Amino acid sequence: MSAASDARELLRSGRIAEAERVYAEVLDQSPDDVEALNVVALGALRSGQVMRALQLLEHAAQVDPAHAVTQNHLGTAREAAGNLAGARSAYEHAVRQRPQLHLARLHLASVLERLGDPQRAAWQYARALKEAQQEGRWLDAASTPPGLRPLVERAVNNVRFTRRNLLCSLIEPLVQQFGRDSLSRVEHCLRIYLKEAQPVYPDPRQQPTFLFFPDLPPSPYLDLSLFPWIEELQTRTAEIRTELQALLPSSQGRERVFTTDELEQENLRGLDVPPSWNGYYFYRHGERREENCARCPHTIAALDALPLARVRDHAPEVLFSVFTPGTQLAPHRGVTNTRLVGHLPLIVPENCALSVGGEIHHWQEGRIVVFDDTYEHEAWNRSSRTRVVLIFDLWHPMLSEVEREAVAALVEGIGDYNTAIQNA
Repeated sequence: MSAASDARELLRSGRIAEAERVYAEVLDQSPDDVEALNVVALGALRSGQVMRALQLLEHAAQVDPAHAVTQNHLGTAREAAGNLAGARSAYEHAVRQRPQLHLARLHLASVLERLGDPQRAAWQYARALKEAQQEGRWLDAASTPPGLRPLVERAVNNVRFTRRNLLCSLIEPLVQQFGRDSLSRVEHCLRIYLKEAQPVYPDPRQQPTFLFFPDLPPSPYLDLSLFPWIEELQTRTAEIRTELQALLPSSQGRERVFTTDELEQENLRGLDVPPSWNGYYFYRHGERREENCARCPHTIAALDALPLARVRDHAPEVLFSVFTPGTQLAPHRGVTNTRLVGHLPLIVPENCALSVGGEIHHWQEGRIVVFDDTYEHEAWNRSSRTRVVLIFDLWHPMLSEVEREAVAALVEGIGDYNTAIQNA
């Protein structure tokens, strides 16, 4: 075995001092050995020889400028020397080279905080925690190295404080305008989201995957008398179906609902032929599809008269939903009970149905159904013909106007926060 191999084995077995001595011998023979430079530098840091550590790590960085671990160690040494700006530069270099080097990102956040940049520090803390915890690290004391626990705890507290302040600030103008009592359910919803309160589900079948709003009457299917516009929309079925039929022969404007093969394989089942779920979107993630809207003026006029759930970058989802023959959508749950899903069935062959909370509904052409998709639900087309329904997202009718505005602000803010973390 080579001296470097011996040193690695000593390091793996926890014989740190012996490993450092062997690595020092490696440097005598190979002064540009980046691994040896790092180990010997860390030993110098532990013994208080900061300038010696800096010298070794600066040399290692010259030998291999793209070596992320070297940059992380260089940041640590520069911090020890009191050079916070230099430490920030090294940590930034480290995470650019290896975005999943969570330790470097954690130290970068700490330095940014000390340099008086709390917002960037918060994004870096949040991303470091999120991505490390996705790997099963830093979840608790047992999954966090003892020497790192104070910094991880600081990160956790920073993220909790920053996120709470951000989200509360989004609804505070509404509180000032309409009074705290009018937003009491929204504030309870926010506490549940922040895990400061436990959700209480009146119907245990209802389990939102993202945001639970308390004190909304739970039901898999909604009483249609709650929606005064339903009769008017149903009377427009024929003209809406005519516009659909003009689209169907062509794939122009049609999009896959699940955008990857992996998602389709996970969520769709087929009978005799491969399944397919696609749609002509009028809105997707809140973005209006102008070309499809222009092709279906009667449809979009009818839709724009509805209380669609409108949340920037998120809602509504509105589409002609096309199930090819034999397609079945696997059981799944929706994100929030503040939003309901409406179906106007347009082309419904035999053996087509929807199941919500274990209760089966057979679509009837021209007869709207509204359901809460936070109940486990599935749908199928077991016929030999195409099935099409018009799908549209609605606000829950038991939300007040100010509650809808507040929920939209919160969801948009959470989305912006998550995007900032991802881009940190």
